[in-house]
Amino acid sequence: MYRIRFHGRGGQGIKTAAQVLGTAFFRDGFEVQDAPRYGAERRGAPIFAYVRGAHGTIHERGVITRPDLVVVADDTLIAVPAAGVLQGLSARTVLLIRTAEPASAWQERLALSGPVLTLPVLDDAAANNELPYAGTACAGAAARLVGVITRASLEQAIVDEVGKFGTAWTQKNVTQGLAAFDGMAEYAGLAREGAAIAVDMSESPAWVELPLERASVAAPDIAAASTSMLANTGAWRTLRPVIDYEHCKRCSWICGTLCPESAILADPDRTPRIDYDHCKGCLICMTVCPPHAIRAEAEHVSERST
Repeated sequence: MYRIRFHGRGGQGIKTAAQVLGTAFFRDGFEVQDAPRYGAERRGAPIFAYVRGAHGTIHERGVITRPDLVVVADDTLIAVPAAGVLQGLSARTVLLIRTAEPASAWQERLALSGPVLTLPVLDDAAANNELPYAGTACAGAAARLVGVITRASLEQAIVDEVGKFGTAWTQKNVTQGLAAFDGMAEYAGLAREGAAIAVDMSESPAWVELPLERASVAAPDIAAASTSMLANTGAWRTLRPVIDYEHCKRCSWICGTLCPESAILADPDRTPRIDYDHCKGCLICMTVCPPHAIRAEAEHVSERST
């Protein structure tokens, strides 16, 4: 059985990637499972999706903990422990990262014994604005890496899954998916089928034992104000808003009021300042800025919370 896991952020087409790969598997005669797993359902929030493909009946259920292939659409997720990108990786697991950095840098940084490949992407905001096509590119690359899906099946799977959005949109997705498929030709079949997993091989859940105290002791209780400030949500961003202060008119009551996270504060002279620890990258501020003094820049791991 092939076990593939996709990781990305809301808005990058990760659910679509799993659907495209699952449909392509099915068109080539496989039994298939594909499903997404969400956290917060919004742009930028970490999500993952998984696909199983087998020649026989699939009895496994739930998330994939022993993947044969892991595809990462956004390299900034690797530094987010809660995203679980590296969960279950073994020496035989293929890790494919959509990134502007070379595979050798990731191999050294992560100290992995298994193969690490990259799906090249331009390192600029324009590339990140192409988020709707990241999923089909990842699906195309994954289809080639498993080595059992034909180019024709992949193309038709993309049409099947995104065709309802119109001809122009579909063609862009087909182009991205087939380009990624062709780009992985050198590594066709590198991701191999994993062995069957017996029930007794499953790990027990990491339960947290809670004492059976009275509710006044054991029930969740927030006794202090402003505790949400301790939860840094800046790691959700794929794009960060940047203020050009030469063009800023100091009308901070507009961007500051309309920021849904209250992440834009104002100095005494009304100069707006962005709290990147809590800015989630929704870019509403850029949309509403009257002088267009706010632009979007690609997010980088080194810039988190700075």
